[in-house]
Amino acid sequence: MTPSPNPKTFDESTLRGTLSMKDEDMMPRLPESATLFDACHVGLVLRVVLFVEAVVAVGSLFGEGQAVDWLLRFALLTAGALPATLAWLVAICAFKVRLCRLNAALQWTAGVVLGLAAGLYGCGLLTAMGLLKPPPWWGSGAAGALLSAMVLAGLFWRAKARAPATAAARLAQLQSRIRPHFLFNTLNSAIALVRAEPAKAEAVLENLSELFRNVLADPAETVTLGQEIALARRYLEIEQIRFGERLQVEWSLDAGADLAKLPPLLLQPLVENAVIHGVEPSPSGAKIKISTLKRGSTVVIKVTNSTPAGVGVRGQGLALANVRERLALLHDVQSRFRIRFKDGVFQVRLEIPL
Repeated sequence: MTPSPNPKTFDESTLRGTLSMKDEDMMPRLPESATLFDACHVGLVLRVVLFVEAVVAVGSLFGEGQAVDWLLRFALLTAGALPATLAWLVAICAFKVRLCRLNAALQWTAGVVLGLAAGLYGCGLLTAMGLLKPPPWWGSGAAGALLSAMVLAGLFWRAKARAPATAAARLAQLQSRIRPHFLFNTLNSAIALVRAEPAKAEAVLENLSELFRNVLADPAETVTLGQEIALARRYLEIEQIRFGERLQVEWSLDAGADLAKLPPLLLQPLVENAVIHGVEPSPSGAKIKISTLKRGSTVVIKVTNSTPAGVGVRGQGLALANVRERLALLHDVQSRFRIRFKDGVFQVRLEIPL
């Protein structure tokens, strides 16, 4: 794939197509509550801790005139607020699946109640150490409930932000699957093979059917890298019939990376754009390499393609932006997304936690 697709072919790429409003309305949507309690990521934990500490720091300013007195009070309150915050986050992560099964009102109620309990827990720790006399039970519980409600509001809006990105990706994939050229070329290839190589024609139709099934299936929050690899294989098998020797595919896969989690339909558009912008414009074709590698607790995914036809005119880059956004929404600071174009080779590199 090139970082700048040709605008003349852009309307036929993964990102564009024709889809009626009726078809769009029929597409399944990700439930908003599915990620409301998705606080089990390092980035979110850090943000929540920093937010609570900022509130504690501001609250410590009241009644303290000297900087040293403020620091002492801040350290005292942190000794209770930090364990309470971590306890709340652990509880949210531990009961994430069960909490997401509740309706919206019960989810908020459960989160606030856990925050109240966390506030009492922090107050209890300081009281047990003899640092609070008398212990402000009511104030600690109310503060915990209020802070948890504010954090839940942030998680809620984060979940709302993820839904458009997921919907856009599914819409783009549905459009690409029903692109007239792609569909007609696939069917024509199958027809041409029916008499000469019926087994290969059957395989083409099975791959096309599997692509439709994955695109139209009920959306999931995540899929495994192994599932994404299998879908990309089916797509490339179809295009191999069309391009023949012009499409050269190399796989370098690490089985230990197959269980890594990705947003659904994330890898396939990268592979498809490699075909559209690397193979299609070139009479001599191009080479595409898909590699995965497990490095400790991190999985590295690379999609590389040569560009014999040149870079072309710079495009809008919507596919890459969409992949970057969805990856960040799922894995936050634990993911990396990099693009490199050098010496006629374009590469997209993803790093995700295992």
